[in-house]
Amino acid sequence: MLLDKYLKKTNFDSYQDFIDNFEILVTKNFNFAFDVVDEIALKSPDKIAMVWCDDKGNEDVFSFGQMKLYSDKLANFFRSIGIKKGDPVMLILKRRYEYWFCTLALNKIGAVTIPATHLLTSKDIIYRNNAANIKMIVCVPDPLVIQHVEEAVEKSPTLKHKAVIGETREGWINLTQEMEKAPDIFTRQKDNEAELSDTMLLYFTSGTTGMPKMVNHNFSYPLGHILTAKYWQNVKDNGLHFTVADTGWAKSAWGKIYGQWLSGSAVMTYDYDKFVPKLMMEVISKNKVTTFCAPPTIYRFLIKEDLTKYDLSNLEYCVVAGEPLNPEVYKQFLDATGLKLMEGYGQTECTVAVAVNQWIAPKPGSMGKPLPGYDIDIIDPDGKVCEVGEIGQIVIFTDKRKPVGMFNGYYRDEELTNKVWKNNIYFTGDTAWRDEDGYYWFVGRADDIIKSSGYRIGPFEVESALMEHPAVLECAITAVPDEVRGQIVKATIVTSKNYKPSDELAKELQEHVKKITAPYKYPRIVEFVTELPKTISGKIRRVEIRESDSSGE
Repeated sequence: MLLDKYLKKTNFDSYQDFIDNFEILVTKNFNFAFDVVDEIALKSPDKIAMVWCDDKGNEDVFSFGQMKLYSDKLANFFRSIGIKKGDPVMLILKRRYEYWFCTLALNKIGAVTIPATHLLTSKDIIYRNNAANIKMIVCVPDPLVIQHVEEAVEKSPTLKHKAVIGETREGWINLTQEMEKAPDIFTRQKDNEAELSDTMLLYFTSGTTGMPKMVNHNFSYPLGHILTAKYWQNVKDNGLHFTVADTGWAKSAWGKIYGQWLSGSAVMTYDYDKFVPKLMMEVISKNKVTTFCAPPTIYRFLIKEDLTKYDLSNLEYCVVAGEPLNPEVYKQFLDATGLKLMEGYGQTECTVAVAVNQWIAPKPGSMGKPLPGYDIDIIDPDGKVCEVGEIGQIVIFTDKRKPVGMFNGYYRDEELTNKVWKNNIYFTGDTAWRDEDGYYWFVGRADDIIKSSGYRIGPFEVESALMEHPAVLECAITAVPDEVRGQIVKATIVTSKNYKPSDELAKELQEHVKKITAPYKYPRIVEFVTELPKTISGKIRRVEIRESDSSGE
């Protein structure tokens, strides 16, 4: 088994055994494309790497042998046009299987992969091109994406090449044609390959405050996701894992390539433009998905479906991350499927760091306990460790060790890196509290905390109370300035299909919250909307609601 090469021990008897004895063995000059994908392709070329389908009825299955072939071809092509070790290449490929071919090819030549969402405007692309000195962009044949890239060219002096999938277009490389023409074999060049400490991957964060940051991961990063895939998502050798994520976001690295392939599991990729719960359930059922990971938003919609209509006999394990899970969603999914949703927490800057795993029982709403390799705690503004039940900031101590898979810092921004990572303490910017059993409970981003009349109110606890009411499909809690109380709680709500917004319903929901949680936490303002603003990965953008309120829109 491939994992035996990279783990000191693979099987554990208890959570404490896991904490004490889990260790990732980082080999010299590890390169995921060569040492994992090509290694599997050599021994088991027909082993399934990916099952792919889209919302237009197209389907395909790719073996590790094919992943090696196509990545070798693209590595030869990239090198032929001058892309070399250290060159940054941006991929705007949604969930197209070519993303995996390109990523592996860029690994092989030691280039820097920069995944990006297709929702970027020309302004966004200009910023990224110049911030990272991007040399090439590869994108989907989406007219709007192509337009935005072309509008960015004049103000992007380092951009030398533009490539598009499957189209012949003036000024653009047809990547599909070039891949087919390229030589089949790419030879590993020991004298010119990337070193472990070199930059492999740059993620631009969503930038809810200020301009996006560039999260810098080196070539050891994939090994860190053994923890994510094998010991949180619980993927199986020869299983099929499905993480709902677009390739432009770090969640894709968490669930659609590295840890899964290291653990022997194939990945399910469903390429869709609009999320339709019924269609996603059909994909899970038809393809016999064994493990599943999605943000709470997805589960909130799935539980509204009649899940008894789908064959879920192959589905063994489900996990959730991205935002805290409302206990009511946990309960309804368990009732419908018999499966417990296992929460996890991490950031673009690291791998999964806190989670519910197979050795501890889930507490609905809790993100679980710290995982091995991460020296994690919760501290108050004075730097003191918080007592049980006390809210503070989640920090990672790196004085004894830096977790495998943790970022190198923010690319070209030493000042920002030193601001959040000082004296060997990384400040996540997320707040939480710990219970008497050592479980962590997420409260919110530090700037999401509502301070009203001396009380500190976390948005998640109010959202969870609202989600227990059948009228609430989705909701977001934010703060609104108030002259008397400093801030007051506002609820922005999407109603279930059998309910209509009204003053009476707003009052009913307010009273409901007073009964479920402490009365001072109830939303004094209730606004009904048809949809909540979200990132493409499904996270609710509370910052957008706050900005809209402050501008009076």
